[in-house]
Amino acid sequence: MSNARLVVGPFNRVEGDLEVHLDIADGAVTSARVNAPLYRGFERMLEGRDPRDALTITPRICGICSISQSAAAARALAAAMGLAPTPQGARVAGLIHAVENVCDHLTHFYLFFMPDFARPVYSARPWHRQVVERFTAMQGSGARNAVTARAKLMHILGLLAGKWPHTLAIQPGGVTRRPSAAERVRIRSDLRGFRRFLENELFGAPVEEFIALTAQDKALDWGRGDAGLFLRLAGDLDLAQMGKGAGRYLSFGAYPGPEGHGFAPGLWQNEALRAPDTDAIVEDVSHAWMLGAPSHPSQGQTEPDLDMRDTAYSWCKAPRMGGQPMECGAFARQLIDGHPLARDMAAQGGGVLARVAARLLEIARTQLLMEDMAHGIDPDASFMQRADLPRDGQGVGLVEAARGALGHWLRIENGRIASYQIIAPTTWNFSPRDAAGTPGPLEAALVGAPVAAGEDTPIAVQHIVRSFDPCMVCTVH
Repeated sequence: MSNARLVVGPFNRVEGDLEVHLDIADGAVTSARVNAPLYRGFERMLEGRDPRDALTITPRICGICSISQSAAAARALAAAMGLAPTPQGARVAGLIHAVENVCDHLTHFYLFFMPDFARPVYSARPWHRQVVERFTAMQGSGARNAVTARAKLMHILGLLAGKWPHTLAIQPGGVTRRPSAAERVRIRSDLRGFRRFLENELFGAPVEEFIALTAQDKALDWGRGDAGLFLRLAGDLDLAQMGKGAGRYLSFGAYPGPEGHGFAPGLWQNEALRAPDTDAIVEDVSHAWMLGAPSHPSQGQTEPDLDMRDTAYSWCKAPRMGGQPMECGAFARQLIDGHPLARDMAAQGGGVLARVAARLLEIARTQLLMEDMAHGIDPDASFMQRADLPRDGQGVGLVEAARGALGHWLRIENGRIASYQIIAPTTWNFSPRDAAGTPGPLEAALVGAPVAAGEDTPIAVQHIVRSFDPCMVCTVH
């Protein structure tokens, strides 16, 4: 194929708007620029408001990860107030958050990612008919059963959060509702029902057996359940080599509580683990339609460039830690938490296979975390403590959404929000180039993706994009 340029988008099965501009030579992508073409301005909406309004407004950024936004806002407010949630409040907030994250992973696998392999382009593959039967949009038996299982798991949100999305249950000092002993029994029953789905359909075996996998080659031989079907086709298509990462991964740590995190925080770079330096975060706007100088989010601003200068190509800023782009998500979490399967997949490049297999691994591991959280609920304990808002103060809320590291930076002056800045997971993963010309994680992962003659929406590009599970409305908030 001769040199060409191609614009891919908008993408279906993506939350929000996305365009990818590709330079192609000799049948492969040589350069990519990722455009988030919609500006929304939630950070500007928050300025001048009562700080508690963040608990109501920020969850509206997104309809599929609203609890993550709520948890980050609550933690930012708690830090400004010098307040910590009660142990039981932190436990129930963690359970609420974990349910949402697992549901996001399940939705991604069954409804967003796997339907691409039911396309006619793969009709000659030996696994294609089975994928069509299980994953065809609106028809596949696996997809239907997953939606049913997801709805039943969300009963827990009805009991603990009152509603989903956009709950107000998670507060700086804990949670608003004390579950009764009878509700604790119901929650544990719902988790047993979800485990049955996982073990009968997704994994075809006890979740503990999938968790026990330690190497990529063993995972590719799994052969059971819908996970086994994915791993079979992943081996056939060599998805391990497609969309490799740059080897830099970030996690703020998932489900914090008095005994630590459910999944540990950290930064993985040069095959070494260290603590993330959040003071080293800088948002670069050299290729974004945003005004201002590179700055830490505590000092940042959201000032749209209405002239949309020619050197920019996205509404997304370019966050960097220590001057480097960072990939985040389930693969980053499992790698940083030290799971041997994730470590082995990282050693082999961390491509499409690693990102999707890590989500499956995280579903299994989070099931155990949720069971532990539910078992430890004490209906007689305190679930909330209160404190007054400061007239002046600042705080940061760092959590892990399903798609990765989410941070809220809050500054209060004279009892009102003076500044509110958000860096969402897809802002990290789908960031544009920075002033040094360094591409964001997706832009780098797309280099080398094959493009067949006549493809106007290259299937390999779609697999790589979906392996990150983009949420573009969070990206530009």
